[in-house]
Amino acid sequence: MRQSILIIATVVLSIMNVNATNEKNDLNTSTEVVTITRNNIAQVFDWKVETNKSVYSGTSLSLENAKQMIALSSSGEMVTGTEITSYFVLKSDVNNNAKRNYFWEVETSTGSAKGYASSEDYANKMIALVASGDAVVSKIIISQPQQ
Repeated sequence: MRQSILIIATVVLSIMNVNATNEKNDLNTSTEVVTITRNNIAQVFDWKVETNKSVYSGTSLSLENAKQMIALSSSGEMVTGTEITSYFVLKSDVNNNAKRNYFWEVETSTGSAKGYASSEDYANKMIALVASGDAVVSKIIISQPQQ
């Protein structure tokens, strides 16, 4: 019964998140000019690890950090596969929080839920709403630049 309520609440809150107006942006047809040079490009690493229990993924700004995140997220589990992919983005996009999505995942004693949010605060609110009245076993919030 609780799992059904969690699923329904997740669907309703996801629909509300899509229709929410968090920030008023004026439509502007002017273009932002960024000179693409070696100094304006950052290398970003997407990582993914598959274990016998679950699949974890995220984004890191260095290869060492990606390897560390794989080790942390898969600790105590048997790793069945890992993948690290690098790509280049503009540094202005990496440091701009307005161009980020936040993946959130929560596991309670009765079920689990996950989704995306436009801010870290909203991700925490979604976790609190979905897990209200239940003991939180684990929660994850991962910030990812939009591509």
